[in-house]
Amino acid sequence: MPTQPLLVDDLDYELPPELIATHPAEPRDSSRLLVMYRSKDEIEHSLVRDLPKYLKASDTMVFNRTSVLPARLLGKRADTGGRVEGLFVNAVDESSWIVMLKSNGKLRPGQVIMLNDSDQIAKGPKLELIEKDSDSWLVRLLDTADGISILNDLGLTPLPPYILKARSDNNVQVLDAQDRKWYETTFADPNERRSVAAPTAGLHFTPQLLKSLDNRGVQRLDIVLDVGLGTFQPIKAKTIDKHKMHTERFTVPIETLKALSNAGQQNDSRVFAIGTTVVRTLESLPKPLPTSDSISSSTKLLIAPPYQFKHIDGMMTNFHLPRSTLLALVGAMVGLERIKSVYREAVSCKYRFYSYGDAMLILP
Repeated sequence: MPTQPLLVDDLDYELPPELIATHPAEPRDSSRLLVMYRSKDEIEHSLVRDLPKYLKASDTMVFNRTSVLPARLLGKRADTGGRVEGLFVNAVDESSWIVMLKSNGKLRPGQVIMLNDSDQIAKGPKLELIEKDSDSWLVRLLDTADGISILNDLGLTPLPPYILKARSDNNVQVLDAQDRKWYETTFADPNERRSVAAPTAGLHFTPQLLKSLDNRGVQRLDIVLDVGLGTFQPIKAKTIDKHKMHTERFTVPIETLKALSNAGQQNDSRVFAIGTTVVRTLESLPKPLPTSDSISSSTKLLIAPPYQFKHIDGMMTNFHLPRSTLLALVGAMVGLERIKSVYREAVSCKYRFYSYGDAMLILP
């Protein structure tokens, strides 16, 4: 009998707004950790720094080493002076970008946006609006073709909208320099700076915690997935199968492929993905895993119940937005009704939610 499409309404839950984290825990590994088991109905409440005690020397953990672009842009319209907010998505070529833009007035092709400089005064580089495609704009860089310098000089940390709103609602002020430090993993590779959002499960790791994992004998492997625009996109369809997934580029080194292949041949080895970006990368790989060369490809894999995982046994992840593909992914691993029950438990225990919030460890 065919499976009925998953209703997006089934991915809903109630979250008090005060549980949306506006800043990370300090130190990072002092975040709370809700530990649950796929094979038994048990929950434990712990701390991220205690992660090694839940792992075995034969376990493998896979991390996303991507780095975050300062992709958030502020400026104003050259004709009216109206405020414009933007998010860099990707470069088409040296003089053209794809960006998301938001303005109180209607934006039209031919209009020019003056970007704010480091003092937030609109006298920096200019963007000419060329063409709109759905929620995004094709823009041309005027007066300069050095797009990376623009982002490095003028770009702000691309925090998710819900953090910015929660801060505004609670009158919380944070300098962007602080967010640049917070919204980046300690193991990020600066040569891989192409993401417009952080792989947030990785934000909990400190050098001390990574050393503790090494001392435990846990094998640590790396992939790179460039986290894209779809991270912020809600599901607008009634059923999740109608949702159009975003495409994200990834690279899996040959060393990681070989180690994962070896781990898969050992009965006592368990593979844990650190975050949903790692899950989507590994689950986009063929089975059996090729081991002759690195893999560079792209994915728009949608993981939702009743998906069967082929490369991972567990994961560590943050608490995700309702009505999101990320919540569907976690529901595919442990069961949708159970994950909603666990989320209710997390709410009652006042866990901190979303990108700067607490974490969950899912064990086999």
